[in-house]
Amino acid sequence: MLQKWDEGWHALLETLQSLREEDLTKTIYIRNQGHSVLEAINRQLAHYTYHIGQLVFLGKMLAQNWTSLSIPKGESMQYNSQKFAQPRH
Repeated sequence: MLQKWDEGWHALLETLQSLREEDLTKTIYIRNQGHSVLEAINRQLAHYTYHIGQLVFLGKMLAQNWTSLSIPKGESMQYNSQKFAQPRH
């Protein structure tokens, strides 16, 4: 599974690195619907985050001791007070 994960990310990153500025306004078709390359990139990023969310949800259900990937549940107030105590940067 991790090999397929790595292959997929490699394909995405290689494709993004190969793009030139003039490519971003070209029209491509996804399921016969026209998108600029920039729109297609945004569409894919939203799609990926949806699936990553599904994987995280499954991980939380299956794991005995889940380690939060962000602010742990119930700790937002403490996290925010620490952040807002610092100057803007």
